[in-house]
Amino acid sequence: MTGLTVILLLVVLATAVATGARRWSLPAPSLLVIAGVIVGLMPWVPEVRLPPHVISVLVLPPLLYAAAGEISVRDLRSVWRPVTGLVFGLVLASAVAVGYVARAITPLTTETALILGAVLASTDPVAVTALGRRLSLPSRVQAMVQAESLFNDATSLVLYKVAVATAVSGSAITVSGTVEQFLILAGGGALIGAAVAAVVTLIRRRTEDPVLETVIALVTPYASYVIAEDSHASGVTAVIVAGVVLGSTGHKLSNAPVRLQIHAVYDTVTFLLESVVFALIGLELPFAVRHLAHDEHGWLLWVPVIAFTVLAIRLLWLFPLSALIRYRHKEGDGRLSWRVPAVLSWAGARGVMPLAAALSIPLVTHTGEPLPHRALILTLTTGTIALTVVFQGFTLAPVVRRSGIALEPEHTAREEAKTRRHIAHTALEELKQLGDLDELAELGAAAEAALKQARRHLEARIHQAEDAHYSDPDARPADAYREIRRTLIGIEAAELQRLYDANMISNATRRRIQRELDLEEASLRARD
Repeated sequence: MTGLTVILLLVVLATAVATGARRWSLPAPSLLVIAGVIVGLMPWVPEVRLPPHVISVLVLPPLLYAAAGEISVRDLRSVWRPVTGLVFGLVLASAVAVGYVARAITPLTTETALILGAVLASTDPVAVTALGRRLSLPSRVQAMVQAESLFNDATSLVLYKVAVATAVSGSAITVSGTVEQFLILAGGGALIGAAVAAVVTLIRRRTEDPVLETVIALVTPYASYVIAEDSHASGVTAVIVAGVVLGSTGHKLSNAPVRLQIHAVYDTVTFLLESVVFALIGLELPFAVRHLAHDEHGWLLWVPVIAFTVLAIRLLWLFPLSALIRYRHKEGDGRLSWRVPAVLSWAGARGVMPLAAALSIPLVTHTGEPLPHRALILTLTTGTIALTVVFQGFTLAPVVRRSGIALEPEHTAREEAKTRRHIAHTALEELKQLGDLDELAELGAAAEAALKQARRHLEARIHQAEDAHYSDPDARPADAYREIRRTLIGIEAAELQRLYDANMISNATRRRIQRELDLEEASLRARD
């Protein structure tokens, strides 16, 4: 059996496992990692060598772009202070703690232990987003989890490059050099990502071709990544910035059918890539173990210790940070709450980013000799990823339920119903102002009947939101009615955006209702 055959079979297996996980409401990344480990343990399965560019160039950009598109600029503004402490302080503390523990319990040298610490220092946006989709976290907590996982990669990437340079060339670490490298990587990546988003915005505003817009949406993350990497900036940061900017403005760049098509394509691509990449993480672990030296076979004990260190340092960092935030904002009764910091700590799984970094570790030093303990670093990285994704993946939902911070389904349903009712009332008020048929002469003799039909439709939508059930659909609308209804959908969409900008509804509610409006508008366009 060839490596290509294994990959194709793994795609089929990963798709089946992920589909089953969705059906039974189980954490798909956790099941996929377990499935990958099982496949890798089979003696007849050949070793699949993953070149670093397969993960970092082909897989990561669209997954990062999709994850970044799920968080809005408004949500980022609301959590930037605590996230800054996590992006810089926690990443550095995690790298030092993991490096120190690894140096103490494993054969790793100080330099290679620092590489391991840098690789495992940051949470993974792909894993965090995939695990978090099943939860109903408050918008602020969800934004903190996603923002941290998205933006801490620049810090860990700087630490990783410094650690690798130290281990490979023996160069000394300088504070000024590290700061300069961070500014180039993070600042350059952010500028390139914003520039790519600006160019894409100009292009998409000038075309309504569904195929062309879908291709542009698929190419955007790859263009951001490649341009940034070729400019010696952070490709990860460029993709994330482009994703956040375009994700917040995408509803203004195209019409409803195009938006629906792009979302459908990206949902398919994300589902497929996430399914395969988490299975590959599990598959990589047995192969990495086979390359260990004789003094490195204690990995089975070292992996849980390192994973515990990663979790413990998050707890020790997040609880004081949460207490400080509550004190500064005079929240609560002054007592320390364990709920939010516990959930934030448990949501810090490692995933695809650390694997890509570990695979990119050079094979030799500047003298041409093999880099010591490279196989052990890859094994410890893969093992820690697998353990955190599996253990935290299966236990995150119970932790969220036990904390009591999860939003009840009734809360989400009430917010959505209230929003639907509000925007329908807004459209109905606008419709009443169209009662003068002189303004509708271009619609022909059917204008009066169309107005009545549109009014009945809006009133039915209001009753549906109030009664939480749907009545039979209206009769097939006439051309005049479709024209009026499209105008009213635009009014409802504008009011929906106003409610979101005024911080009256969550981003999740806005996205769901906007999709409903897009589906209705696409249906009206299809009948023209």
